[in-house]
Amino acid sequence: MRGANSYLGSIGTTIFTVMSALAVEHRAVNLGQGFPDTEGPRDVVQAAVDALLDGRNQYPPMPGVPELRQAVAAANRRFYGLDIDWAAQVTVTSGATEAITACLMAVLDPGDEVVLIEPLYDTYVPVVRMLGAIPRIVRLAPPHWDLPREHLAGAFGPKTKAILFNSPMNPCGKVFTAEELGFIAGLLGRWDAYAICDEVYEHLTFDGARHIPLMTLPGMRERTMRIGSAGKTFSLTGWKVGYVTAGAALTPLVQKAHQNLTFTTPPNLQRAVAVGLAKDDAYFASLAGSLQARRDQLADGLASVGLTVLPTRGTYFITTDFAPLGYKGDDVSFCRHITEKAGVTAIPVSAFYDEPRAPDHYARFAFCKKPEVLEEAIGRLRRHFRG
Repeated sequence: MRGANSYLGSIGTTIFTVMSALAVEHRAVNLGQGFPDTEGPRDVVQAAVDALLDGRNQYPPMPGVPELRQAVAAANRRFYGLDIDWAAQVTVTSGATEAITACLMAVLDPGDEVVLIEPLYDTYVPVVRMLGAIPRIVRLAPPHWDLPREHLAGAFGPKTKAILFNSPMNPCGKVFTAEELGFIAGLLGRWDAYAICDEVYEHLTFDGARHIPLMTLPGMRERTMRIGSAGKTFSLTGWKVGYVTAGAALTPLVQKAHQNLTFTTPPNLQRAVAVGLAKDDAYFASLAGSLQARRDQLADGLASVGLTVLPTRGTYFITTDFAPLGYKGDDVSFCRHITEKAGVTAIPVSAFYDEPRAPDHYARFAFCKKPEVLEEAIGRLRRHFRG
């Protein structure tokens, strides 16, 4: 039989699948995959139930139901002062991962170059390559993950079509500053390039850190595709509802890509998310506040075990350096070890790198879990490493 797609054939099983299966096998507390272990807001779930029973279960409009597109536009105005035309500048997708793909499809031709920032979400590089484009990767260095401006500027050139980056940033919890975003904006203007901004953790920032969409900076409105996620904002990751806000010239291209990927998204979930986006400020404040408390709980616990905990200003995740424990293997080996021997699962941070010679002594733990689950994980690690 003839060979199939050579690139897909070369990609291994994702580390998240491998580690989750290992967690099940060893009955480990799974702090690997980033999904909450509680349901989202009751009123949002009830709105989905009610919408499922109201007789509107056929294909919704391809770009998304008007209620949700209007709600996305209203949220842009409410949180960031962006005046968005819901009918011409908002697209609903089947999750943020589809949104990322649709945005890349909207602007890339084979041979174009895309600037990416490591560590990065493991979908970015494969999609860029499957579209025939070329990733140009710039690496941030722990523990502070500062933007290496000289290296970033050097990654841009005549073939650069876009930059794709995540803020707040998985796995390292970095929130890009206004100054860093201004530097990126300057490069985009200089090289006439687009920005695809993965902002799924936009409401999950801590310690007074403020998420600033690149789209709000001067000259960035028409160059930027801004991606949001109902799964992250409402702790309903299985719903897979995302949305893209983009300029009026880019939105039709995003929608053409979307129509050829999934075409549409379940209408009852869309209408429920519209209800969620209209929730009062107290909800969004409590979401971040609750997660910050659990971040602190896990950070303190991991530090008591002997790991070095790196700063985390956003997302669901803590990055730790396990070198102080004296463990001699790499991060993949360490994560397997604690799953099998301590009963706690984490993700090796090297999984978020495409370039060679990735740091190999860091592990990522998710804190979007119930306090008692985090306490059990801390206790297991403490017993294993401290006796």
